[in-house]
Amino acid sequence: MSQQYQIPGTPRIISPSPTPSESGDTPGSYFAPITRSAAKRASSPSAISESHEEEIESDADKRARTRSRSPKSASASAAPGRHRRPSGLNPLTSKAPLKSPSKSSPPVPNGSANSPTHLSPSSAAAHSPTPSPWTRPFSRSPSPLGLIPIHRQWRSFIHRHEIPRKALHLSIGFFTLHLYTRGTQPASIHPYLLGALIPIASVDMLRHRVPAVNAVYVRCLGAMMRETEVHDRFNGVIWYLLGAWVALRFFPKDVGAMAVLLLSWCDTAASTVGRLYGRYTPRVRRGKSVAGSAAACVVGAAAAGLFWGVMVPRWWGVEEGFMFRGTLALPGVVREGLGLEEGRIGGLWALGVMSVWSGVVASASEVVDLWGLDDNLTIPVLSGLGLWGFLKVFGG
Repeated sequence: MSQQYQIPGTPRIISPSPTPSESGDTPGSYFAPITRSAAKRASSPSAISESHEEEIESDADKRARTRSRSPKSASASAAPGRHRRPSGLNPLTSKAPLKSPSKSSPPVPNGSANSPTHLSPSSAAAHSPTPSPWTRPFSRSPSPLGLIPIHRQWRSFIHRHEIPRKALHLSIGFFTLHLYTRGTQPASIHPYLLGALIPIASVDMLRHRVPAVNAVYVRCLGAMMRETEVHDRFNGVIWYLLGAWVALRFFPKDVGAMAVLLLSWCDTAASTVGRLYGRYTPRVRRGKSVAGSAAACVVGAAAAGLFWGVMVPRWWGVEEGFMFRGTLALPGVVREGLGLEEGRIGGLWALGVMSVWSGVVASASEVVDLWGLDDNLTIPVLSGLGLWGFLKVFGG
């Protein structure tokens, strides 16, 4: 009886988590089941330290973390002496307008306070430290509007197309042909040109020094002037008279007459065609286009054909002082080197060569800028030198 119903022994109590002594048991030892709360605590990562010294973040964590949109937090988190680059998420804390990185230049006074749309002559003149009325800039800037009253009233007729000025330019060429048909010699013409040049230049110098005289001068002759000539430069008529006087005074009769014709017609053709079609052709230099140069060349060749091919044979023929006498010949040294007996051309061939060369000379003299001088002076002088040198070498 006592053996059948024996009293069991005291049971062993096992804690939910193993003790340090039990953790080193063999794999076959017994472990109590682990509750869900204990499993969460065992799998959770260690606590993150909030101290600044121990905080280590990777670049990926920094990029993934959303930035605060508060300007206060952004300024507080930024280190002193460092500036954060503004982004689309951070509003600008300063309401001052953004400045361009380029240094702004001081404003240039232009016109008067009563007429803000009028340009001063200095804005269209040469940007040189010492502007002088005797020279003009390498590039021709547009003439301003507002200094001459008649230019405001006739913007297209006078200011843009310069019809009165071009009409005067063209008329000098026809007047030269008229004087030639009457048998007038250059020796009797250039004294009158010099007599007109001296008083006109004197008045122009006076008006640059006396504002009252300048106001009357501009009011009377404003239609023939460019507005850049109001204060900064002399009137183009002065250079025109000087160029014509040099051509008729120092060159032979036919060369001097042709130089005046090239000044009168080629310069006008180059200016007109260049303004109309210059934008569609390459630019030779600033203010000069291929269209204008081609027009000067064509008109120069036509003028030479008209003078030497029509006017000279019809009226007075080849005179004693003419350089072109209807024939062209190679120099003797060139003939001997090429083995030619004559090396001479005449008639229409000589006239054609002379016409082509006149066109080339006219176009080149219209393009070249000689020390900033006005083209009304450089065109007749350079054209006369080109024709004189060519006939000196090849004239028969």
